[in-house]
Amino acid sequence: MQTETIDYSAARKAMIDSQLRTSGVNEHFVLERMAAVAREDFVPAASRAVAYIDRAIPLDNGRRLAAPLFYGMVLAEAKPAATDRVLVVDSGAGYLPELLRPLVASVEVIAPEEAVAANRKKGDFTLLVIDGAVEALPAPLIKRLEAGARVVTGLVANGVTRLAIGRRSGDDVALLPLAEIGIPRLGEFDQPKGWSF
Repeated sequence: MQTETIDYSAARKAMIDSQLRTSGVNEHFVLERMAAVAREDFVPAASRAVAYIDRAIPLDNGRRLAAPLFYGMVLAEAKPAATDRVLVVDSGAGYLPELLRPLVASVEVIAPEEAVAANRKKGDFTLLVIDGAVEALPAPLIKRLEAGARVVTGLVANGVTRLAIGRRSGDDVALLPLAEIGIPRLGEFDQPKGWSF
């Protein structure tokens, strides 16, 4: 049986030109990594033909791979350095860790369930990147960061998702929302709902 191989390089170039560049994502290292990583390899086989559309794509694990612009903006705001020790909370696709891997000293990948679980691990990560939108960062995850570590994540507030950045200061991370953008929500990071009128 002969299998057909499709060249997605034109779709990748169109994504860069029509989604990233037109939205202000023009950092050379970002465009280079987005051009080098085959996004179609990180979606289900049935979705390969639409891997480069400007929308989130459902994954087999029930989560979603965010639109390409989200990843371009994350990389641009993260400003990864060759000395960074990066912790990635991954949606299960593996796309974001692959984008970061050659730019930094090390990448450790954990699932959202592990990120919110109570643990005694103290880390020395200099950069935390979350592949999704969260309501809050749990204390066990913050403890895995060194003082002053940078954070880039999606943030959910009143049902609206925005890209946000922050730094660890003491036992907390203050997040600054930047741009409203559609980002798949990670329910594990939802805060308990209180009773209200």
